[in-house]
Amino acid sequence: MFGYVVVNKPELKIKDFDTYQSFYCGLCQQLKQRFGQFSRLALNYDMTFLAILLSGLYEPKTKERKIRCILHPAHKKDVLENTYITYAADMTVLLTYLKCQDDWEDEHSYKAKAFQKILHRQYQKVYEKYPEKCDIVIQALKESSSLEKENCDDLDRMCALSGKFMAEICCYKEDAWMPYLKKMGDYLGRFIYLLDAYDDVKKDKEKNLYNPLKNKDEKQLDTWIQPVLEMLIAESADAFEMLPILKYEDILRNILYSGVWARYYTVKKARVGEENGSL
Repeated sequence: MFGYVVVNKPELKIKDFDTYQSFYCGLCQQLKQRFGQFSRLALNYDMTFLAILLSGLYEPKTKERKIRCILHPAHKKDVLENTYITYAADMTVLLTYLKCQDDWEDEHSYKAKAFQKILHRQYQKVYEKYPEKCDIVIQALKESSSLEKENCDDLDRMCALSGKFMAEICCYKEDAWMPYLKKMGDYLGRFIYLLDAYDDVKKDKEKNLYNPLKNKDEKQLDTWIQPVLEMLIAESADAFEMLPILKYEDILRNILYSGVWARYYTVKKARVGEENGSL
């Protein structure tokens, strides 16, 4: 579910990557300050993208400071702080908590159950702040979980549910940009769901877990999936281009037009390696 909306570092200018890293570290710090040390385990690139997207659109007052990170003690790290990084931290806790719940129900993962317990009070804090938004996300995930139990093979329906909750998360407030943010989040969520299913299909077959791609022919799957992913991310990118974003636009375009594909080719290369017996 997480880790598909990333930058393509070799194609990014050094100054832009430094900015990206400052958002990433800023999100990490917000998780620590708002929810405690353990919440930092939920840190992910997808919500870093959300923080940059909303910061680029609304251009809030942003503070920059230096900290010494326990993982990189030799040099101080630049971190950014603003309203939308805080919002991204809240959404990180929401999605991680619900993902842990899903992993426990699907795989009886004790690791996921333990982390969900750690995040329980933090999740309640987020729910109290965004009850309507959380209910929409929860309902979409509940419906998705119910369809999984029925072994639903309607791929469009499953992707649409992922798009529904991602659309809600991408919208911070109701304004003129809300329709474009919703469309962007919708298709990005569908892209993430499909790529995640593609990434996990072999593992899910071996463990007899639900996967909407499980019954597709393996050889045809590799040929079929790329044009579908291209269509989904193109729709998301079209909505993005309607937003009046100038700040951080190079970073955001790198992610949407290059980073997600770098991640796709990594997944595809791993699958080819597995099929050839090299992994």
